[in-house]
Amino acid sequence: MKKPTPKTATTQTVTLQDIKTASQLIHQVGRTTPLIQSMFLSKQIQGQVFLKLENMQLTGSFKFRGSFNKIQQLSKQQRQKGIITASAGNHAQGVALTAQLLGIKAVVVMPNGAPLAKQAATKSYGAQVVLHGDNFDEARAFMEAKAAQDGITIVDPYNDPAVIAGQGTIGLELLNQLPHVDTVIVPVGGGGLIAGVATALKAVNPAVHIIGVQSQRVHGMAASLHKGEITKQSSGHTLADGTAVAVPGSITFPIAQQLVDEMVLVDETEIAQAMKDLMQRTKIIAEGSGALPAAALEAGKIDQKWLKDKQVVALVSGGNVDLKNVAEIIEHFSAKN
Repeated sequence: MKKPTPKTATTQTVTLQDIKTASQLIHQVGRTTPLIQSMFLSKQIQGQVFLKLENMQLTGSFKFRGSFNKIQQLSKQQRQKGIITASAGNHAQGVALTAQLLGIKAVVVMPNGAPLAKQAATKSYGAQVVLHGDNFDEARAFMEAKAAQDGITIVDPYNDPAVIAGQGTIGLELLNQLPHVDTVIVPVGGGGLIAGVATALKAVNPAVHIIGVQSQRVHGMAASLHKGEITKQSSGHTLADGTAVAVPGSITFPIAQQLVDEMVLVDETEIAQAMKDLMQRTKIIAEGSGALPAAALEAGKIDQKWLKDKQVVALVSGGNVDLKNVAEIIEHFSAKN
C-alpha cells in the first residue's frame, strides 16, 4: 500500500533532541546493536543490504529502549505505586527488566495466546504476568481498567512520546554506522518503532526512504494510512505476533502520516520463508515480526528503485520466537526439499 506523496515533513511530537537525550540515558545500560551486511539479500536486490540486529538488544528486542526511557522518567511517587503494561511479549520483557533494574513492581497483561517463551522470560525478570483476552487489544483494555482501579502508571507499548523517543535511538545508531543509508525497512505494529526511527532519520536526512512492513492478516497502520484515518484491521493469527496490533496509536499514526514513505504487506508463507532464510543463510534467529523486512525484500514487494545500487537497512526487531514455531518452520521447508 503506497501513499500518494513522499513524506519529508518534520513532527514536533517527538524531536531529534528528545531522541538524543534518550540515547544518552539508554546507553548507560542498553547495547549498541550490530549492523551486518547480508550477502544473499544484497545479491538478490543488486544493492547492499544491512541487517540491524535488534534481536541482540537486552531482552532480545528493541523494546527495551522505549521501556527504559519511559520508566526512567517516572516520578518517585509513580515508581512507588508500580507500573502496568499490555504486551504480546517483547515490550513486556523490556518493562519487566527495567522494573527489575530500578526496583519497581511491574504488572504485565498478556493475551492468552502469547508465546510461552515470552511469558516465561517476562516472569524471569520478576514481573507479575496476567493473561487476559484473545488478542492484544483485549489485553490492552483490561490493562487500562486495572490501571485506573489500582492507581498505577501505564507504560504504553508504543503510543507514548518517551517510548517513541527511546525506539528512535536506533535511527541515530544507524546514521553513525551507515551515514549514507538510502532506504530503511521497518516492522510495524502500533507504530512506536517506525515513528521513532523515522523521526531520527528524517530530521538528519529527509531523503532517506522509509518503508514499513506488516502482515496481510493484521495491518492496522497500513490500512489507516491508506484510508487517511485511524482504522481497525485484523483478519486472523499471524506469525508476526509482535506486530499484531489492529489499531495504530493516536500519537504514532500522525507521525507515520508525516514521515513514512510507504507501507507493504507480506503473507504468512513469505514471513516463514524469511525466518528460515535468516536462520540458514545468516545464522540469525528472528521472530516473525523481526523477519518482516527480509520477507518484503525476498518477496519482491519493494520497488527496485529504492534498492538497486542502494544502501538498504532491514531492521531485525527481535528474536524472541517459540522453539515450537522454529521447529515447525524447519520441518515444513525440509519436507518441501
